[in-house]
Amino acid sequence: MKVLVPVKRVVDYNVKVRVKSDGTGVDIANVKMSMNPFDEIAVEEAVRLKEKGVASEIVAVSCGVTQCQETLRTAMAIGADRAILVECADELQPLAVAKLLKALMDREQPGLVILGKQAIDDDCNQTGQMLAALAGLPQATFASNVEVADGSARVTREVDGGLETLALKLPAIVTTDLRLNEPRYVTLPNIMKAKKKPLDVLKPADLGVDVSPRIRTLKVSEPPKRGAGVKVPDVATLVAKLKNEAKVI
Repeated sequence: MKVLVPVKRVVDYNVKVRVKSDGTGVDIANVKMSMNPFDEIAVEEAVRLKEKGVASEIVAVSCGVTQCQETLRTAMAIGADRAILVECADELQPLAVAKLLKALMDREQPGLVILGKQAIDDDCNQTGQMLAALAGLPQATFASNVEVADGSARVTREVDGGLETLALKLPAIVTTDLRLNEPRYVTLPNIMKAKKKPLDVLKPADLGVDVSPRIRTLKVSEPPKRGAGVKVPDVATLVAKLKNEAKVI
């Protein structure tokens, strides 16, 4: 079974994000970039499925600028067999990415697609669901456990009230949550091996996909700064402030 794993290049989670002075977006100049943490979990899960003998090939996919090749090399260092970059300098919104992935699915015919539930830069949490809708395939989002056997997948997913277990017929789409696994440390020998693994570069036009933005960002601003805390002499004053000033009770 072939497993397709989309990965995204985002600002590293340790970096404090700054908004541009003109409010047009986030400043990413000279900022450390890395693989989206949820996608890293997806790659790890695909590698574990291969180690169990369930998956035969892992294909990592990324859509974006040329530098996304670094992210794909990281995915191959974790254990992906080959990679595909859909190179595009324009802003790619979730629907455009889902369409590109659908076109790649038609080419590759994977038995399973595993991707992060959301990216930590835009937090849209849409691509996996849109891909499932476009492909007409079953989906299980926010997976905390995945078991694949006999042409089906059993996925435990996190919901507001606890856990829900779904049975999916393959091919299917699965999006990963934080508690699914802990990605392995990438060793230097594997980083060197990843440099020799095949990486194909395509354009959206090669896949016949229109990636024109459907949404326009009007302004980006930082959240308002929190006010300083105050001490209150007694419970009665606290309750009064929560009721009259904060208006939370």
